[in-house]
Amino acid sequence: MSDAAEFPQKEEKEDCTPEEEQEDQSEDSSEDEACGATEMDFLRNLFSNTLGLGSREKVLDELTLDSVARYILSGKCKNIICMVGAGISTSAGIPDFRSPGTGLYANLQKYQLPYPEAIFQIDYFKKHPEPFFALARELYPGQFKPTVCHYFMKMLKDKGLLRRCYSQAHGTFYTSHCVSFSCRKEYNLDWMKEKIFSDAIPKCDKCSNIVFFGESLPVRFFTSMKMDFPQCDLLIVMGTSLQVQPFAGLVGRDVAHISTCDEGCLALADLLGWKGELEALVSREYARIDSQDKQEKAGVDQAATGEATATPEAKKEE
Repeated sequence: MSDAAEFPQKEEKEDCTPEEEQEDQSEDSSEDEACGATEMDFLRNLFSNTLGLGSREKVLDELTLDSVARYILSGKCKNIICMVGAGISTSAGIPDFRSPGTGLYANLQKYQLPYPEAIFQIDYFKKHPEPFFALARELYPGQFKPTVCHYFMKMLKDKGLLRRCYSQAHGTFYTSHCVSFSCRKEYNLDWMKEKIFSDAIPKCDKCSNIVFFGESLPVRFFTSMKMDFPQCDLLIVMGTSLQVQPFAGLVGRDVAHISTCDEGCLALADLLGWKGELEALVSREYARIDSQDKQEKAGVDQAATGEATATPEAKKEE
């Protein structure tokens, strides 16, 4: 076995003046920043080569939203990828993560967490599942409507332009499983919903361990990523602060439109000549959702009324 490599050490300086110490600290800081930049360059190049995100020929005549619209309408833009974060759902009443004052991380004090991110960490969840399921009850699907931004992406799909939508959030309410690696029994949505809204901690029927929502990224995510990005003609990023590395450093901001996600989608739809179509789609879908909710509520009320009237009759027969 060879000896460990020797690393150069800084010479200790005796009787340094405050000015000299400040210079040393400044040099150390510059070295750390340079090292960090080098690491990010390495990661950026690595992902660029892997995903095909290298530089391409110029396709926009100017860096404006109007130019993006012209490119989409030109017929040359056939594969659009959307990268979205929690911000696309805030207008529906679902909080994002990092917005000061209104973000999820800023409003978790009631759960008495050691730090905000703990509520989504599996190790903390296994010991303290209560905060997560309390939050899941608040954010459970079926209580919110899709936003204008969601319907804009649906329009891209319907027009054959959307290749894929990638979301920073992953996992699903529709499948869940036991957290024990020796069990992993799966449960469906109805089973989990009943547990959550009865204030019970979902426990596995087989081994009594906690049952958790599917949290792993599917294999399809990785295979699609490698196929999609080399074919991408336009990348639209919405609803994310892009603060998480290394992916935050992968996206080049060619055109920036600062507004809410819904306003940005309406602005782009207007430039594309689709605004009326988008607004009609939103109105039609909202009416359908409202009608469906009323029917479901009527069914629940009717069932409850039937149970209430059946009880006295049963007692009378006795």
